[in-house]
Amino acid sequence: MKSYQRGWTLRRRVLALLGVVLVLLLGLAAAEAAIAAKNRQNIDAVLLRTGPLRVQAQELMSALLDQETAVRGYAVNADRKDLAPYADGLKREQGTVSEMRKLAADYPAVLRELAVVEQRADGWRTEVAQPVISATERGGPTAGQALITDQTRQRFDGIRAAVDKLQDEILAVRQQTAGKVNATSNLLVALLIIAALVVAVAGVVTLVSLDRILIRPLAGLVGQVREVVAGDYRHHIEGDGPPEFRRLADDIDAMRQKIARELDEVREARERIEWVNSQLQKQAEELTRSNRDLEQFAYVASHDLQEPLRKVASFCQLLQRRYSGQLDERADQYISFAVDGAQRMQRLINDLLAFSRIGRLTTGFTEVDLNKVMGDVAAQTDAARQYADAELTWENLPVIRGEEPLLTNLLANLVSNSIKFRRPDVPPRVHVSARLVEDEWEITCQDNGIGIEPEFADKIFVIFQRLHSKDAYPGTGIGLAIVKKIVEYHGGRVWVDTDAGEGTAIRFTLPALPGEPAATVDGEDGTLAATTGGMKETVG
Repeated sequence: MKSYQRGWTLRRRVLALLGVVLVLLLGLAAAEAAIAAKNRQNIDAVLLRTGPLRVQAQELMSALLDQETAVRGYAVNADRKDLAPYADGLKREQGTVSEMRKLAADYPAVLRELAVVEQRADGWRTEVAQPVISATERGGPTAGQALITDQTRQRFDGIRAAVDKLQDEILAVRQQTAGKVNATSNLLVALLIIAALVVAVAGVVTLVSLDRILIRPLAGLVGQVREVVAGDYRHHIEGDGPPEFRRLADDIDAMRQKIARELDEVREARERIEWVNSQLQKQAEELTRSNRDLEQFAYVASHDLQEPLRKVASFCQLLQRRYSGQLDERADQYISFAVDGAQRMQRLINDLLAFSRIGRLTTGFTEVDLNKVMGDVAAQTDAARQYADAELTWENLPVIRGEEPLLTNLLANLVSNSIKFRRPDVPPRVHVSARLVEDEWEITCQDNGIGIEPEFADKIFVIFQRLHSKDAYPGTGIGLAIVKKIVEYHGGRVWVDTDAGEGTAIRFTLPALPGEPAATVDGEDGTLAATTGGMKETVG
């Protein structure tokens, strides 16, 4: 077998490309996540720490100003109510400083400047505010105002300068943090651009790779397959590209070879079949010609035999009438044998002629009412029925398509056989009925005669086949053969019902007309009969 181990498979190549792209994208994603977290921290520092620090610094300055103003007012008025803003400002200062220390925990320079402000504020309160308050309490406004000098004012201006420096430091930290935010944001944008470039490059590489390792080999394979489909089953299919395509090409080529072999076998078989068909057609034509010749022979032979046979029968009958009793007994017997043989031969020829005419001389199919046909059959068999004291009945017979003369002959043969093959000292009873079975009429001729043994059920329809001697039951043995041929000519089948019990039941089928009514149960025995509207008729 061929080796497909050389070169990477298509799956391996695609997985390798996807793996490289995935690793790059994961690395970029991790870097972007870290930078985004840092950027978020910087934004939080700007929004949640340096911004509030500036506000708190302004609040600190406001608290210090409230203290300084309260001290000045108290020194002027010596009213203790004027010291309320001083106590409130001191409390606000302490709270503000505590809050600023929390916000500036990561900014040492801010904490240093805040400490300077606290130091100067404490020094001002110790050296200026408390002495002024004490002097005013003891000596009144004059004593308090005497302590407020330019030097004390300069001490508070030092506090102002320290707060301004604190504000400058907070602003510097804020600007530095904002710069970090810009830097990390720019880096995020750059990483996103790099990721987009990676995706774009991966897409281009994928398209180029698919075109080179997938589309072109597949197009070449499709082109070769189309050549085979077009009828060139001898075209060798060879694959290119990844091992999968080469393996697929070999599989398709193996299938092509198998199809080519099968087509060769089919072509040879077709040639043999055509030869056999030609031979069969020749044999069919020969058989048709032979059958036509046989039918013509039977017809001509029957006609040609009629005239000499009539002469033989006529002269034998003349001898019998003229010389009966004048010769000895043996001569009378010989003449009787000759007359009987000539008459039987005449009946055989007539029956053979009638058999050969079935299906050859046709009047065309028409709608035939079998009740009317049975009326004609009753008229034809009237003499035989009177002689045997026979009873003929029929009911619910349908209308079917067929040739009325042939159907009359069919039923007349069945009724005549039922009368002929009767039991001694038992008056014959013949009943003809019909029932609808799916799309066929099943017609039954039932009698109470001698019956037919099951082993002879198929033999009785063979031409000239007799189960009894001619002395026991006269006839030529062709009646049921005529029945079978007429039934088959009308597209049906005929058989003997061996389970009929007493007598003989011969059943045959005839195609029903389109749109026949549904079958119904007739009688207590559950026999199916079609609702044709016909009445039971009896002919004694």
